[in-house]
Amino acid sequence: MTVSPEDIVLHVCATCRPQGGPDATEDRPGSILQRGLEDALAARATAGAPLPVRVEAVACLSVCKRPCTVAVTAPGRWTYVWGDLDPAAHVEEILDGLARYAETADGIVPWRERPQIFKKGVVARIPPFPAPRTAAAE
Repeated sequence: MTVSPEDIVLHVCATCRPQGGPDATEDRPGSILQRGLEDALAARATAGAPLPVRVEAVACLSVCKRPCTVAVTAPGRWTYVWGDLDPAAHVEEILDGLARYAETADGIVPWRERPQIFKKGVVARIPPFPAPRTAAAE
């Protein structure tokens, strides 16, 4: 399946932080993770192995008890939310999981093929938004 960067979006919670974590948003784990992911995606693109994912910071994913948190979405695919991520250790593992997600038609990566952090860090799996219903012909 061919996808474009507009199709898959990785939302990174830029505001979540561990209890007692830094006040400055740019110093919080989500902001650090966002920068690490963007740098790694740019490096992959430069190396000729681009990943069709756009990273976007969001103000809050409401998973405050499991910082650092991300959500991956794409039209017609399941949405996943993962928490307990480490911006210093999980960038490549997240990108590996996103590459597997990009290869699916529905967003469901078989359990055995998921990176470990996507197995143990899953917070939610949300079904694709349904197509608009058309009115029955009268």
